[in-house]
Amino acid sequence: MNRFFTELRNEIWGVSTTLFKIMIPTLLVVKALEMMGLLDYLAIASGPLMSLVGLPESMGIVWVTTLFTNIYTGMLVFFYAQQAEPLTVAQVTIISLLMLIAHALPIEARIARQAGIRIRFTLLLRLGGGLILAAILNQLYLAFDYLQQPSELIWQPELPDTSLWAWVKSQAESLLMIQLIIIALLTSLKVMKVLGIERLMKWLLSPVLKLLGIGHQASSLTIIGVTLGINFGGGLLIYESRAGHISKKDVFAAMSFLALCHSIIEDTLLVMVLGADLSGVLWARLIFSIGVIALLTRFVNRLSDETWNKHLTNQYLNKAQTSNNAEEQAAQAV
Repeated sequence: MNRFFTELRNEIWGVSTTLFKIMIPTLLVVKALEMMGLLDYLAIASGPLMSLVGLPESMGIVWVTTLFTNIYTGMLVFFYAQQAEPLTVAQVTIISLLMLIAHALPIEARIARQAGIRIRFTLLLRLGGGLILAAILNQLYLAFDYLQQPSELIWQPELPDTSLWAWVKSQAESLLMIQLIIIALLTSLKVMKVLGIERLMKWLLSPVLKLLGIGHQASSLTIIGVTLGINFGGGLLIYESRAGHISKKDVFAAMSFLALCHSIIEDTLLVMVLGADLSGVLWARLIFSIGVIALLTRFVNRLSDETWNKHLTNQYLNKAQTSNNAEEQAAQAV
């Protein structure tokens, strides 16, 4: 019993410190950039991209704000932007899809980097994947004249407190909530492992995970990321990959899938409040993510180690895997 709680305490400390070291400095930098007005300039530059996916250029500020902050802030900006230029249900679904696939990139891309995935690959997958799927959906919705009716917003936001103190308080509350969720998650995982429930979950999901190229060791952490978000799934993957418990290819496959498809419960419900349709924000996203990652993992598994190390993974993951391989060789020698 003492061993159980000692291991649990060490895991909670390891995951929490890793996440907060990434999140707190990044939040401060993003807030500074926001106060300097940089996001407004990026929003103007992103306007032409919006026309490629069937959206008015005014949606650029919604997308850029979401990219640098989070979905909640993006929703608030969307509320004011759509008042000046009403959208169809199809257009709301498309901007919501872009927000779901790529948001909070300064934090989530750094989490992926700490797990061992290069930032340029993460950005390419999330930005490129989101725009490609949005463009496909736009063409399908237009071709079948689907969801072309005017959207009705059923959500009325409260007027936010924009003071710096309100922002500090809000971020502190978010970090505290993340800490509590980490404790609950790791405790639940530990108990499920003892009771054998984790093994059953891996067995039930093995067909889908095999299709995605994700091994058993990363399965439960992937499930957490898909349901709760990259902060939690990615944080756990960082801890496990650095401990050498998960192979390089499993970490890559899991983080790539989470890049396109994560927090499918909470985030999906959030954008539905804006008037988005499930056909795009859930089903199309799931099908696209599974298809892309299934093809991607089969392609990259044929690449040389040099290509992996240069373009896909970084020193964090490579050092962990090298250390783990050395320990395995030493154990075999003994």
